Amino acid sequence: MDDTQTSRDEDFFPGCSSVHQKRSEPEPSCVSMRSDRSMGRPVDFKSGDKQTDFLSSVHQKRSEPESSCVSMRSDESMGHKIHFLSRDTKTDRSHEVLNRFRSNLKKKFECLYEGTAQQGNPTLLNEIYTELYIIESESGKISNEHEVRQIETQSRRAATEDTPIQCSHIFRPLPGQDKPIRTVLTKGVAGIGKTVSVQKFILDWAEGKENQDIQLIFPLPFRELNLMKDKLSLSDLLHAFFPETKEMEISSDKYKVSFIFDGLDECRLSLNFESKVKLCNISESASVDVLLMNLIAGNLLPSALIWITSRPAAADLVPSECVHRVTEVRGFNEPQKEEYFRKRISEKRLAKRIISHLKSSRSLFIMCHIPVFCWISATVLEKMLRKSWKGKIPKTLTQMYTHFLILQTNIKHEKDYEKNVTDEDMILKLGKLAFQQLVKGNVIFYEEDLRECGIDVTEASVYSGLCTQIFREEFGWYQGKVFCFVHLSVQEHLAALYVHLSFTNNSINVFDQINKQSLWSKVKDWLQLNSSEHVSLSELHQRAVNEALQSKNGHLDLFLRFLLGLSVESHQILLKGLMKQTRSRSDSNEKTVEYIKMKISTIDSPEKFINLFHCLNELGDHSLVEEIQQYLKSGRIKKGKLSSSQWSALAFVLLTSEKKLDVFDINTFVGGNDKAEKLKVYLKLLPLIKESRSVQLSDCDITDEGCAALTSALRSNPSHLRELNLSGNEIGKSVNLLSDILQDPHCKLEILRLSDCDITDEGCAALASALRSNPSHLRDLDLSGNKIGKSVNLLSDVLKDPHCKLEILGLSYCDITDEGCAALASALRSNPSHLRELSLSGNEIGKSVNLLSDVLKDPHCKLEILGLRDCGVTDEGCAALASALRSNPSHLRDLDLTVNKIGKSGCKLLIALKNSPHYKLETL
Repeated sequence: MDDTQTSRDEDFFPGCSSVHQKRSEPEPSCVSMRSDRSMGRPVDFKSGDKQTDFLSSVHQKRSEPESSCVSMRSDESMGHKIHFLSRDTKTDRSHEVLNRFRSNLKKKFECLYEGTAQQGNPTLLNEIYTELYIIESESGKISNEHEVRQIETQSRRAATEDTPIQCSHIFRPLPGQDKPIRTVLTKGVAGIGKTVSVQKFILDWAEGKENQDIQLIFPLPFRELNLMKDKLSLSDLLHAFFPETKEMEISSDKYKVSFIFDGLDECRLSLNFESKVKLCNISESASVDVLLMNLIAGNLLPSALIWITSRPAAADLVPSECVHRVTEVRGFNEPQKEEYFRKRISEKRLAKRIISHLKSSRSLFIMCHIPVFCWISATVLEKMLRKSWKGKIPKTLTQMYTHFLILQTNIKHEKDYEKNVTDEDMILKLGKLAFQQLVKGNVIFYEEDLRECGIDVTEASVYSGLCTQIFREEFGWYQGKVFCFVHLSVQEHLAALYVHLSFTNNSINVFDQINKQSLWSKVKDWLQLNSSEHVSLSELHQRAVNEALQSKNGHLDLFLRFLLGLSVESHQILLKGLMKQTRSRSDSNEKTVEYIKMKISTIDSPEKFINLFHCLNELGDHSLVEEIQQYLKSGRIKKGKLSSSQWSALAFVLLTSEKKLDVFDINTFVGGNDKAEKLKVYLKLLPLIKESRSVQLSDCDITDEGCAALTSALRSNPSHLRELNLSGNEIGKSVNLLSDILQDPHCKLEILRLSDCDITDEGCAALASALRSNPSHLRDLDLSGNKIGKSVNLLSDVLKDPHCKLEILGLSYCDITDEGCAALASALRSNPSHLRELSLSGNEIGKSVNLLSDVLKDPHCKLEILGLRDCGVTDEGCAALASALRSNPSHLRDLDLTVNKIGKSGCKLLIALKNSPHYKLETL
């Protein structure tokens, strides 16, 4: 039987799956590009159609009909010859055709499968759908990090600044956005819910609930488009997927249409957007990649709405100039996680127990951001807790995934599949495929990949839960088959199991087999296999640790956690029920633990050492974490001299704790004025700084190198930070790097303190330029003690900007002269209402005080604190100030004129103002 599987399974909704029963019992799939009757006979086109031979050869008759829960083609339309109708007839029938089109999409997208067919019937999407957290994201910033790394990072960040977007509003501008949105790129990691968001969008439209201004929606997954090799027109493409379109005039402005291209990361087409081939007519023939590029770029059907989904690593295949909005699916936020389990588990008490258990393990609850992981956890824990499980309930990722594997293998026995291959053989073969393709970075496989690993395609298509819940076969629109694991993490778990069993059973280190060709390597393997001396398990682990650390994007991080977790004794017992292990390993994991601790002490990358702490957790070692927790409880952090690995442990503990660290103050961790120690600790605790809203790093001996590390950390999360204090550090030239952060449109920094930082005119110019391009967020800027005299003119231009919201400006001892003061006064006269505090102490601006007095007279001026200490102010300037305050007495609270040459007359004028009940002056 040829079972059609889900579209983009690794990205599918929790538990959404189809089940391979015995060959004589075909079952419906969850998402398919074909209908029940669509594959029964080819689509006929009228004589003279250019693509008749191509399309006829594509839709060949299949011996066994398949059913589908979600199909792109109508049940009635397939298998009958379709004729073009006259224009008048088309007009008369347009309403009927549109309703049929809408009805067909509704039928195909309204249901999902949860678990296997024996566990329940198809579930209506609207009954189980849990709203996902989708935000507008930064275009042009694509992460190639391992997806679990991204999830763990996102889970540590507050989402208070993000504006959530409902999937039904994906084309609607947010408040304050004027430009219309034509093309949307939605990115998100595997299993996070992109495909289900698409399904919900289509279903809401088909049911008449949302986006009724759109007449036609054409879902075209890249997985299907990959298999179309011949040239054809856009019209032919639509006719092939949606036969109803033969009765419509898509090329005219009669219909508002939307195209949905799901799974850009699975695209095998050559999308060269620099190509000069331009198509403007939907009847022009070209290769599929040229059609897609012209459609996305707006040459074909420029008024059509385009929605593209992709995993992050592939999102930059479409140039940013072709995209009007980039959104990101963040999966479930904290409340949505619990909502999912309450919807998924009908028994309230059981759902509550499952949620409570997952919350007890930080690493498990973090992973629940991914809907597919929620499904895996619910599948395992529901079975265990419902039956009053007497064994240990999974507390680590490795335990959860191993129980899931056992559960799916048991399903096979319950369903009495023909046993042409043993469980152990199939798991090892799937593991080999998983590992080989993981190393290559592949998540989609083809028949030749399976054959290379000794997997019989026919066998695989009917084998157990492993091939319905874990490993899936899908048919494309044409004859080609594609295969995938239900999620990247499942692939990584099986890959780790293969590596572990290859070593324990055959003493083979599969890392040595990667890309090796030499005769010596083969001889070495033979000698190793026939040697009575076994290689230490810790050596394999150390090799795996090194391989993972060398990966820049962390693509082996989760694999490493699984590999180490599988070596724990309790796991050995668990695996015995699944497969035999020919050799019992007496090796202890102590060497592996010590090796990981050593690596932690030498690694600066926060993502890498955090993953190593998760590895220790999988190994059952919590010693470093426990040491730090004792330090925190005792309050001895400032007094103790922590080792490098202990500082990393501190960062890990604070990052993974339930309580968010809003304020990072270096003085909390290092006592006294030891600048060198502060710098060392600062570099070790950079991961905390990335997640803090207020960062206090004054007098830390930070220089250019340290500032570069800081800005690199802040750049990854520019919208979170609100306050940064770097005063007393020699970062002069590196202020340019900070300026890059400030001009980021996502930057929300409100307070920036840079006093005594060796900033010169050049650095001040860079800051001013950044603030001009993004003037609305900064409220407090302190540049005191820097020689920026002439550049104050540039800052004055920023103050003139009506969008500038600066309330506090510190410019004490900045070598500002009369000229600079005049520029400031001019800026404040043109935009007087925002500044509340201005410090100009220590600058020779005596004569220019008259100009500042004119600002104070302005009824719109709201200045409350004015610092003019040691500024060369005389009686004349004092009289001007007094006159200004008499004309506008209500706002100034604090005036500092210390160390100025003010005579008795000036003093009398000011004292009179302070003592008068009509004035608000509190401090003189």
